[in-house]
Amino acid sequence: MRQVAVSKKPAPGPLIGYARVSTQGQDLAQQRATLRGAGCSRVFEEKVSGAKRDRPQLERLLDHLRAGDVVAVTRLDRLARSTRDLLEIVSAAPNP
Repeated sequence: MRQVAVSKKPAPGPLIGYARVSTQGQDLAQQRATLRGAGCSRVFEEKVSGAKRDRPQLERLLDHLRAGDVVAVTRLDRLARSTRDLLEIVSAAPNP
């Protein structure tokens, strides 16, 4: 008899994208296209400096997340400016 391992983890949820540029003069089109091409079902976008703590679309993304969802960015610096910043963002996300 052959044994098969069965995972009790839920299937991964949808891929959710986050795109950010630092200034109003910059364009989100390339990030948007890359994230859509990767299969993101939704992309949260904003034009605001990563140094600002007030990033409304990032807050909306975090409120939108459900257990199993996967967040995608084109570059890590689009999401966080430092390891500490990244850890704070991750701690604000819902726990599975």
